[in-house]
Amino acid sequence: MIVWINGAFGAGKTSTARELVDLIPNSTLYDPELTGGALSRLVPQKRLAEVSDFQDLPIWRRLVVDTAAALLAEVGGVLVVPMTLLRQEYRDEIFGGLAARRIEVRHVLLAPEETILRRRIDDRVEHPGDDGAKARARRWCHDHIALFRAAVDGWLGADAYVVDNSARTAAETARAVADALDAGHAAPCGIVQTPEPTGETLAAGVLLFDEHDRFLLVDPTYKPGWEFPGGVVEPGEPPARAGMREVAEEIGLELDAVPRLLLVDWERPQPPGYGGLRLLFDGGLLPAADADRLLLPGAELRAWRFVTEEEAADLLPPVRYQRLRWALRARERGTVLNLEAGTPVG
Repeated sequence: MIVWINGAFGAGKTSTARELVDLIPNSTLYDPELTGGALSRLVPQKRLAEVSDFQDLPIWRRLVVDTAAALLAEVGGVLVVPMTLLRQEYRDEIFGGLAARRIEVRHVLLAPEETILRRRIDDRVEHPGDDGAKARARRWCHDHIALFRAAVDGWLGADAYVVDNSARTAAETARAVADALDAGHAAPCGIVQTPEPTGETLAAGVLLFDEHDRFLLVDPTYKPGWEFPGGVVEPGEPPARAGMREVAEEIGLELDAVPRLLLVDWERPQPPGYGGLRLLFDGGLLPAADADRLLLPGAELRAWRFVTEEEAADLLPPVRYQRLRWALRARERGTVLNLEAGTPVG
């Protein structure tokens, strides 16, 4: 299990985490800041200069998941992780990766009053070097308070168990967190994901269209970017039927007919991914009355929307957008296309 201590920079996450490991039997402190520090010596400076925060590096987000999983496998018990996560897509990616490894996460948010938070930043921010570096570090923390408040008022406040530590010491805050865990108030995070594949996979997606010829996309909670309804084909399962099953499971819609195949795309293995075959099917028209009845499993999907091909370019990862474009061309031509890494062949 992981107890993830979230909060603004300067909220007291690390000091609380250090106290918490003394209250939770067989617990270990893992600070992802260490992973970020290691990246400053591993990743070329040119790449580091492209981001303002190491959290923006995909390698950091993956290493946080891999390191946490490896550490749990090594020491067992509970990991206490003090780390700020203010962007929902990063929370989705990291918590989804942990869920894929069957690691339960309890999400706790420290939320002191803003005046107290600002005072703590001024009192506690440390930075190697001259006073100018310390001033820049303080300013950086202050500048992120607005982002933190926006997250608390939106997804973060609804996602995590909130502890107001305005008037609490680190020890008192840790005790409040421990009590919440014992009482079940800080419940396991509901995000789910199927285990990561150990070899090539076969996946089936289904395109569903509205009266304006827009198609349906869904927003998974466990990975960045939007997606077509669909998923991995189970062993011994017909691919088209797998697409129908996934549509029913994901959005609560039973398709009346077996969808027509639009394309087969071979996805190139890109470590740590294994690639495999990706199929897209034409699920036909989804009447407005049926769209109004769509049900989303909150642990897997956050939202759905009908979009145009142009709008999809801003929502889909490039590899899926390329696949979509060719699927739409196949639909227009009434044919089936064979793709290799997003490019038609044959």
